[in-house]
Amino acid sequence: MPEFKPFTVGLIQMAPADTPELSIEKAAQLCADAAAKGARLICLPELFATPYFCQTEDHAFFGLAEPIPGPTTERLAAVAAAKNITIVAPFFERRAPGLYHNTVAVLAPKGSLGIYRKMHIPDDPLFYEKFYFTPGDLGFKRFDTPVGPIGTLICWDQWYPEAARLTALRGSNILFYPTAIGWHPSEKVQHGTEQRDAWMTIQRSHAIANGCFVAAVNRVGREVPESGGDGIEFWGSSFLAGPMGKILIQGSVGKEEILLAEVDPDLVDVTRTHWPFLRDRRIDAYGDIEKRYLD
Repeated sequence: MPEFKPFTVGLIQMAPADTPELSIEKAAQLCADAAAKGARLICLPELFATPYFCQTEDHAFFGLAEPIPGPTTERLAAVAAAKNITIVAPFFERRAPGLYHNTVAVLAPKGSLGIYRKMHIPDDPLFYEKFYFTPGDLGFKRFDTPVGPIGTLICWDQWYPEAARLTALRGSNILFYPTAIGWHPSEKVQHGTEQRDAWMTIQRSHAIANGCFVAAVNRVGREVPESGGDGIEFWGSSFLAGPMGKILIQGSVGKEEILLAEVDPDLVDVTRTHWPFLRDRRIDAYGDIEKRYLD
């Protein structure tokens, strides 16, 4: 296997601008700023170019979707080429009339490495994603970037150990989770601390169980739909965890910022050698995992 040197990862914690076009330009500038500070691999939040429209079910919002190539992939691909970086770029994909996905493109200096389509689609109050997104049909993927192999998952995928495991088993050194998660303001006082802690804990556990780095990249700000209500207060807190689950860097709850941290790919090999969870897996005994429930 090729050897990869330590490099800097950049996590872009941001809120959308007033229009998709302005949001894409804002993201392009933030990626360029991160590159100027040494980042070689950069990730943006889920659906960063628009407000989180899934708070309501409205057919008009399908007009926000874009094809491949489209405004997000073309603009950020140009930044990746100009700055010699790789960008994990989420967007609302229009695949065909009536067929839409929640997608990320992995854009490297010499071109796109491909896309991942969100596999697990939630349907909760203010998170009505099943109305908009078809579940992904590309499976769990690895992308061979210039700084090493990575995997991309999206938000709700982060609660599923199966997704993390299958992506890691493809050889990914880092699992990226572009995210849009936050508090229902009416629940924050009673449940807010434990909700955010659970979100961090499950992703740190993926890092430990798979001996790899995990990056969660969230948006910030309170977004209230035009139809009214309390909206969602996105809790930021973007972070990078190492292969033993240690938080290497973490963002604030409410501030836009560029988070930078060094990743040493050798640490994945060292950790997996000393904590050989992959070696000791009983792959002969896991057939029932493909069932919905064991009665």
